[in-house]
Amino acid sequence: MNYRLAYAVGFHPWESAIETPAFVASIERLFDEAEVGRDPPYGSALDLGTGSGIWGVELAKRGWQVTGVDIVEKALGRARDRVDEAGVEMELVRGDVTDLRGAGVDGEYRLVLDTGTYHGLTSEQRAAMAREVDAVAGDEATVLLLAWEPKRRGPLPRGATREELEANFPGWEVTDLGRTNFTAPKPVEILMKPNEHWYRLRRE
Repeated sequence: MNYRLAYAVGFHPWESAIETPAFVASIERLFDEAEVGRDPPYGSALDLGTGSGIWGVELAKRGWQVTGVDIVEKALGRARDRVDEAGVEMELVRGDVTDLRGAGVDGEYRLVLDTGTYHGLTSEQRAAMAREVDAVAGDEATVLLLAWEPKRRGPLPRGATREELEANFPGWEVTDLGRTNFTAPKPVEILMKPNEHWYRLRRE
């Protein structure tokens, strides 16, 4: 999917997820589970394809040290405004998720979040992103990844399967956590039929 074009024309329906109580409840539950047994600060978190920084900011509010990565400068501009408005600390990096280390993103991240980047990439890009995540994630890291069910959607994300995730993330245990409960704006929901799922990945 061409995210530069999407932001250029103001097409970013995924941002309305913050206004969907059922989706917010689902992602907050996953954050809660990642924090069990710990006290803030929780450690480093990486928000892949952060866009306007919605969920990176929410993690920062909870006590994570967050780095957000996106390749679209217009999206990062919106993220900077959101970070300033929220009054939190969040590092924003312009970079490609298929070459995180080339963008200077490195370390031992304890939480990696992807709310819709992986499933919009080509097969080659997905494999490259998985390799990069594997390289920068800590030994006890958790990856939370959102993906649509596969379907032909033209230039829109075609979705991804659990089996593909398992193939691209060898050495990780992949768990399908079920629907995200996000309902897109009606025209988008009718055209895309996303049927989003949350997946949790942990090193085996």
